[in-house]
Amino acid sequence: MGGLAISRGRRRALGQHWLVERRYLRRIAEAARPSPDETVIEVGAGPGNLTRFLLPYCSRLIAVEIDEKLASRLQDRFSGTPHLWIVQADVLQVAPAELLAMAGSGPPYVVVGNLPFSIGTAVVRHFLRATPQPRWLVVTLQLEVAQSMVASPGRMSYLSVETQLLASPRLLFVIPPWAFRPPPKVYSAVVRLEVRPQPLVPAEDMEALLKVAQAGFAAPRKQMRNSLTIGLKVAPQVAEEWLRAAGIDPARRPGELTLEDWLRLFHVVRAWGQVGHG
Repeated sequence: MGGLAISRGRRRALGQHWLVERRYLRRIAEAARPSPDETVIEVGAGPGNLTRFLLPYCSRLIAVEIDEKLASRLQDRFSGTPHLWIVQADVLQVAPAELLAMAGSGPPYVVVGNLPFSIGTAVVRHFLRATPQPRWLVVTLQLEVAQSMVASPGRMSYLSVETQLLASPRLLFVIPPWAFRPPPKVYSAVVRLEVRPQPLVPAEDMEALLKVAQAGFAAPRKQMRNSLTIGLKVAPQVAEEWLRAAGIDPARRPGELTLEDWLRLFHVVRAWGQVGHG
């Protein structure tokens, strides 16, 4: 087993609920089945429940665990496993390229993990915005968060837009609370996110586009003309002019817009100089 471990990053109570039901662990490992050229980064390995099911499918597995005691137990549990590296670290504080280098590896790579509810969205964002990006992620999230990521127009949120600009997400299956120890108070879901080979906008425009989307969801229950007025602090007449120029009915609500709508609106708002050019 690769013996490299590091101690860095934040120490915090993540409120983790460990998935223990074998049928769901097996389903995640099967859904995550990587190709031989892909290195797998497992986030939040914990006691190694999922690690054990992933190992037969992986040519290289990097298991990341923030807790020092758990990381040490993983070292003991899987000693003598040559294609496994245990890394004790806060995954949000380590670049994926650094993790890959610890295993003498590089792209392509993929991400798998039963993510703590408190940092699930942050972990997904961390890898989707990383350089290099993974090919895909298979992660367990709180059901409500998973549903938001995969939502279609009519039920979209800012998280839907942010996620789908960079990946094509699909909800694979739901996991009940009793499959975890201790059981959480909510259901969970496993999501597969296929990272887009090419983002829908150039990387240098992504922050500006997300600023427009964030402004558009400033008041998600209001009509777009009102929500955009609040979010970008402009006159209602200006917000309405932007929306009409983008071919969007100002009376629509933010959750009803498609990705194409947001892209057109971004280009209009940028042309007015309200958000920066890349």
